Amino acid sequence: MLSPTTTYAGRWLGRLRRALAEDLFVLHFQPILSLTDGTISHYEALLRLCDEPDGGLVAPGRFLPAAERHGLIRDIDRMVLEKVAAVLAAEGGGDGPCIAMNVSAVSVSDPRMLGHIEDALARHGAEPERLAIEVTETAAISDMAFAKAFCAGAQALGCAVALDDFGAGYGSFQYLKHLPFTYLKIDGDFIRGLTRSRTDQLVVKALADVVDGLGRETIAEFVEDADTMRMVRDFGVHYAQGFEVGMPQPALPVAV
Repeated sequence: MLSPTTTYAGRWLGRLRRALAEDLFVLHFQPILSLTDGTISHYEALLRLCDEPDGGLVAPGRFLPAAERHGLIRDIDRMVLEKVAAVLAAEGGGDGPCIAMNVSAVSVSDPRMLGHIEDALARHGAEPERLAIEVTETAAISDMAFAKAFCAGAQALGCAVALDDFGAGYGSFQYLKHLPFTYLKIDGDFIRGLTRSRTDQLVVKALADVVDGLGRETIAEFVEDADTMRMVRDFGVHYAQGFEVGMPQPALPVAV
């Protein structure tokens, strides 16, 4: 007899395979605000699964672990890449927005992924400069050599590279030394309680100073109220992302 855990995992496997085959994944886009000039020219593409009977959306935290466990995460990464490249092409030339997409540790370690990125952008006629690749700490930890080569390769294609969830792990500061990057996204754990925690304030201010000194830019995630927005701006953070800036939406605004 199959255990409940095995049965549950099997259901997810079939569900994800069907979603890939029938194109049941959708992207939502969350704006990223420049704290320097108040404009929004960056968005993060957030994946959702659209296969609920009532038309509801499934958040990635529910299905991505299953995709990783069943070896489908590489296929999902490539599907997201195709969708993002198509949106970039549809939004038109160099004045269009920059879109960031997350890449899993599996794809960071895949020597073919850079070729897939280059090919997808070329086929859709999308400019590499408008694509940002977000690499999580988990991906970097998996294999630093692969992560370094991947980040450098993405930049060589013309794409931006963002180090996502920075500060979540013990070895984070090693990445500043070893990984080429364009943006550093400060982990939301330091931002949610920023107005109440002196420790979080010191960490965020230090990160903003270090990254600025390296000639790169910081993004604060989970900025959810006006007081936090003012504080990250005062600390020298370059961009803010969160509900105070804007909720994820199923399409980019007509005017950006």
